Amino acid sequence: MININKTVLANGLRIVHSRVDNTQMVALNILYNVGAKDEDENHTGFAHLFEHLMFSGSKNIENYDVVIQNAGGENNAWTNNDFTNYYVCVPKQNVEVAFWLESDRMFQLNINENSLAIQKNVVCEEFKQRTLNCPYGDVGHMMRDLVYKIHPYRWPTIGKNIEHIEKATLDIVYDFYRRYYAPNNAILAITGNIDFEESCRLAEKWFGDIPAQNVTARNLPQEPVQNEKRTLKVEREVPLDALYMSFRMSDRMSKDYYVFDIISDLLSNGKSSRMITNLVRKEEIFSDIDAYITGSIDSGMFQIVGRPNEGVSMERAEEAIWRELDNLKKDDIDEYELNKVKNKYESNFIFGNLNYLNLASNLAFYELLGDAELINKEIDVYASTTKEDIHRVLNEAFCPENCSVIYYHSKK
Repeated sequence: MININKTVLANGLRIVHSRVDNTQMVALNILYNVGAKDEDENHTGFAHLFEHLMFSGSKNIENYDVVIQNAGGENNAWTNNDFTNYYVCVPKQNVEVAFWLESDRMFQLNINENSLAIQKNVVCEEFKQRTLNCPYGDVGHMMRDLVYKIHPYRWPTIGKNIEHIEKATLDIVYDFYRRYYAPNNAILAITGNIDFEESCRLAEKWFGDIPAQNVTARNLPQEPVQNEKRTLKVEREVPLDALYMSFRMSDRMSKDYYVFDIISDLLSNGKSSRMITNLVRKEEIFSDIDAYITGSIDSGMFQIVGRPNEGVSMERAEEAIWRELDNLKKDDIDEYELNKVKNKYESNFIFGNLNYLNLASNLAFYELLGDAELINKEIDVYASTTKEDIHRVLNEAFCPENCSVIYYHSKK
């Protein structure tokens, strides 16, 4: 059981804390409740652009990284469709440096034409490297566009196209900053060798005077039920053919989320999983295959990705996947097989949260979902999944009319 302390500052900043004594470090993880799904469809990629801009310096800090390094710490960030996350780790004796840095850029980020131009160039180069010049790099764009028709999950975090970033103006970027980068739209998780009282004192000192903002309320369109199979065939200069299948799945707060997660593990987690055993090792239909969930807060995707071996047609490869899914629907799933998956999840979850930095990011995420205490319930919810739950979800979700497929052919 993880001991969790919480409070909320007058400006709306949520504080989540857990002391970890087996380290001399402290982690601050600040999560902003803004992701790619909050972008205008004509100005995409902004949440990710801001991940970069936040390291461009603020009113009192010219170079964020140099200050952190001089304090003996490290930092990084990531963005997804649902939120933007920043973390910094410092020795406990230098923890106030981290509070100072994070508060200064929350309220006084130095956004100017020069810093914007530099970061726009960085993000555009990343777009080219990951999407335009990378084998299979355009799959994310194509699959999201195939699966989602009205929900803003229909574009990836990097943005719908590179022009949206290239044409971003200072006024539009600053407006995005003021709409979302505010204490009442953020969660500050603090873990490591620091007590709750000291955490609250420093949070109040450095964040307490930052005014709340009029944060834009979400009113996202609900994606309608998919009722027909969607397919796309493409040909690219890539080494091997690839098959991408996506099934619409539940949102993150649904009990079925855990069922989908278990199904993905039954199919492809480890050498003894079903698809690895049958489709890679025995039948040699695929050179590699994987099943995973996107982990989205709103209705996400269950993905199956495989590369057929030389001489195996797309039709045969897809048929083999459907056969594995049908077998899983029909089988009386062995208790040993199911418990192995549950035990592996429990082990990974427990050991992952022993690390003070992982714990900080996880506490912030669960607080975003509604309550950081959910972290103490996760294993029990996962373990309570039954074979009946698995068969029900398999029969409801894993059908052609809920499936989107990309046949990614190698240009010979």
